[in-house]
Amino acid sequence: MNRSRGTFFLIILVAVGVIIGYNFFNGRIKLPGQTNNVSTVDSPEAEAPKNALVISLASSNTKANWINEVAKKFNEAQLKTKSGSVIFIEVSHVTSGGSMNAILDGSSKPTAWSPGDGSWVEQANQTWQTRTNKPLASEACVSTVYAPLGFAMWRPMAELLGWPDTPIGWDDIVKLAADPNGWASYGRPEWGKFTFGHSHPAYANSGLLSMTSFVYGVAPNPENLTVQDIYSDQVQNAMATLEQNTAKYGRQAPALLELMAKEGTSYLHAAAVPEADVVRFNIERGDELSLPLAFIFPKNGTIWAEHPYCVLDNADWVSPEQAEAARIFRDYLLAKEQQEMAIDNYLRPLDSSIALHAPLTLENGTDPRVTPATVRALPSPTADISAAIIDIFKINKRKATILVVFDVSGSMEGERIRTARTATVDFLRRLDASDKVGMIVFNDRLTLLEPPQRAGDITESLASRVSGLVADGATNLYGAVCQATSLISQLQQEDLAAGEKRLYGVILLSDGEDTVESLTENQMFATCLPSQAEANGVKIFPIAFGEGADQDVLSRIAKVTAGQLFSADPSSIDNIYLSISAEQ
Repeated sequence: MNRSRGTFFLIILVAVGVIIGYNFFNGRIKLPGQTNNVSTVDSPEAEAPKNALVISLASSNTKANWINEVAKKFNEAQLKTKSGSVIFIEVSHVTSGGSMNAILDGSSKPTAWSPGDGSWVEQANQTWQTRTNKPLASEACVSTVYAPLGFAMWRPMAELLGWPDTPIGWDDIVKLAADPNGWASYGRPEWGKFTFGHSHPAYANSGLLSMTSFVYGVAPNPENLTVQDIYSDQVQNAMATLEQNTAKYGRQAPALLELMAKEGTSYLHAAAVPEADVVRFNIERGDELSLPLAFIFPKNGTIWAEHPYCVLDNADWVSPEQAEAARIFRDYLLAKEQQEMAIDNYLRPLDSSIALHAPLTLENGTDPRVTPATVRALPSPTADISAAIIDIFKINKRKATILVVFDVSGSMEGERIRTARTATVDFLRRLDASDKVGMIVFNDRLTLLEPPQRAGDITESLASRVSGLVADGATNLYGAVCQATSLISQLQQEDLAAGEKRLYGVILLSDGEDTVESLTENQMFATCLPSQAEANGVKIFPIAFGEGADQDVLSRIAKVTAGQLFSADPSSIDNIYLSISAEQ
């Protein structure tokens, strides 16, 4: 897994901080209030034996089911270190970029770490080396399993493009995205214009690797890709075409498939995701899907993500015995029996002598005939390549128009409004200068604090006004929703008339129920909100701030606009805002 990198990581930290403001969340994952969005799914609860040596493993989400099964089997075996300590594995399932940042800032201290790709490891090692004169891991991290990246597409659409026998590449996706006639050019006008989604390359392993595959697929010199190639007009134009027709970004690939399951075939037609997620959705969630999904390997090559396993033995929180125990579990993962278990969990074993079988079949949406020998295994992105890919994504991404709707009713008094003000100001300052942002505050009155304008022009003045907000009065929730949707829908129509494509979203922060009744609940849904979500429509992201918030109404508001309801309290509000700013 050792690949040379530049001294890039400090640059990427800055890039991450800059570009998160480009993106305003549009997914369904309900995040807890953890730091750096590290834990998303935990391994099944089991009690560690008395005096057991507990080993923590931070592992990427894609292989969660396999790791959980192997960890359970390992814990039941009660293997021991040389000194006789029984080893017990505790797993948290993480995003690759989020876990890297959490390890580096000290908020996460696992014994072992297994992100989706070796590029994250080398970035982390470079920063750790700068700080301590040694990498996080003294030994090279070892690959554990294959989880190739590609496209999920509704199966009839994929078959119309020739799947599984006709190769399909990123150039085909770009061509389809750019075609104003959409699927009509393929004889299926009822499907409309092609819609696409992918996760964010600065946060999600799937996002960075998918965009790497994209660049290789459209670059003028894919056999020897350079940074100069990435900034070429050919790549930039293709990226602009793709991004201007991308309706959904996300922090995790499964969130894209969740949206496809929830909203159906009219919402997203395809998304860049790992093979494992596609097969899993077909099998485990098939009754929720309008049609089965197909997984497409990009014809010009893809990243066969190898999910390295690293023992962080150079970190001061890992003892020699813990490192020994982590290595014992690593070797256990690589044994043939556990590698065979990977297939049952929609992953591919590293050992090519292990024959693929169900569930990795055409019937379940993937082609078992494809191997790294038939679809080129692209190299993981180097530091310089990663920086350039994230940069051209930032340059060409659709900009956002965002309206913050902020509850200043009397129930917000005290710690709630103090923490909400601070988190909102931080959110405003994370926005890209070319995004547009505005704000409505509401109690029994509705006040347009600032109409949406270029963020670079008003962020500091708006932040100053937010810092001075006070809580008082009743809660005109329904009226605020209607005013916000009317204003931002009008802006969207003006932009469309001017030929400008943007993403549109409303952040609705409230801690209570409507107490003014200027409108009825039914009137709000019937006259102010859409009857059906559209991929390019205005999305509302309610933040239920505290137990008094009207969760049922806020959840319905999110659902009909394809947004997401978040639950927050003073300790988690900043993290929720970070999620929102990072994912659209």
